[in-house]
Amino acid sequence: MIEVVQAFDRAPITKLESDDADALERKLTTATRLFRDRGAWIPVYQRMDILRSLAILMEGRRELLGLQIAREGGKPLTDALVEVDRAIDGVRNGVDVLRTMGGREIPMGATRASAGRRAFTIEEPIGVVAAVSAFNHPLNLVVHQVVPAIVAGCPVIVKPAAPTPLSCLSFAELVREAGLPEGWCQVFLPAERALSEALVTDRRVAFLSFIGSAKVGWYLRSRLAPGTRCALEHGGVAPAIVDRGANLDRVVDPMAKGGYYHAGQVCVSTQRIYVHADIVRDFEDRFASCVAMLKVGDPQFAETEVGPLITPKEVDRVAGWIEEAVAAGARQIGGGRLSNTTLKPAILVDPPADAKVSTLEVFGPLTCLYTYTHLDEAIAAANALPVAFHASVFTENLGVALDAAERLDASAVMINDHTAFRTDWMPFAGRRESGYGIGGIPWTVEEMTEEKMIVFRR
Repeated sequence: MIEVVQAFDRAPITKLESDDADALERKLTTATRLFRDRGAWIPVYQRMDILRSLAILMEGRRELLGLQIAREGGKPLTDALVEVDRAIDGVRNGVDVLRTMGGREIPMGATRASAGRRAFTIEEPIGVVAAVSAFNHPLNLVVHQVVPAIVAGCPVIVKPAAPTPLSCLSFAELVREAGLPEGWCQVFLPAERALSEALVTDRRVAFLSFIGSAKVGWYLRSRLAPGTRCALEHGGVAPAIVDRGANLDRVVDPMAKGGYYHAGQVCVSTQRIYVHADIVRDFEDRFASCVAMLKVGDPQFAETEVGPLITPKEVDRVAGWIEEAVAAGARQIGGGRLSNTTLKPAILVDPPADAKVSTLEVFGPLTCLYTYTHLDEAIAAANALPVAFHASVFTENLGVALDAAERLDASAVMINDHTAFRTDWMPFAGRRESGYGIGGIPWTVEEMTEEKMIVFRR
């Protein structure tokens, strides 16, 4: 049995039957059978109708889905409702992709040998998709894995994060209610990690979509069967640079949102803030005042801005990292425990460069503040880690913005916005240890399809 509890107070929500090895075999057999039977493939117009119906069904249950996210995942209700809205828009995005998805003509006749031929490509589904999801966006991340599979025409088996399976189960039920035929979207709830690995490494799986820690993701990639493709979305230690010419009235609020949204449990959450020495004290005072005003507590209350971490174990880990940094010389502003599940937002000023909080993804309500004198110093520090995902630059100087944007090692650089900004149709990818492949619904569809060329000789 899998027990699901509320993240904030650990109160029981429900118990779910877990899947065993036999259940996994049944799900893989079903998915494989559907893919191999071309007559069972779902026509494009039918996939479009299913997704349109799904979006309407989700709209009708917006509040219930949002409350479910808040309860099992601990995301404040206001933000949870935003996640539902994004998920609905993501479903509609899938319809848009289907409307324009297609192959292309390959030029022929450029040589004597190719004369008298016409060639074009078609897009085909890659095969069975195994999707391993994360807890921090339990509905929207599943949408980003399942909707592209539906668009591409792939049967998908999705394994939600153990603490947050309910949003995934609700979504799968809505997908079926919207008309997706049985077996095309299956949820896998193993009680043992070994079974998750068995799903991912099975030779019948053509594509792995993984969202989670780098340690697990890279390990699973090393275990994939020959020919299995994958996309890995890990985390970062996102840097933000505040130039001395930045308008602090436009910096503080976005920085607080980027650093403490969902208690910092976001893969592109702002963690390292580099501020020019000329303005660092002014920034620190303003930022500390803004962070101190964030409302911390039960995520089911509409006024809550910072909720719990996903488990008490994570609270202990983050608190321990903060204590280590303070013992090594960092100055702490704010912080402390509200309960065994919830930390108050904290700022660490000048933690050592080799501290855990400076080198590893905190995934908690903490930002670190560093001082720099020359832009080269800030860029070098921002680029110093083996992870690279999103970065930010706050400045009113166009030259500084373009220079930093080009030199920062990141897949996306936000100018005058926080590192956690994202739309669901933009490419989303980590560099180096932060990931492999490209996320974002249209981009994931490309990864879940294969191009086949057809050549006619007249």
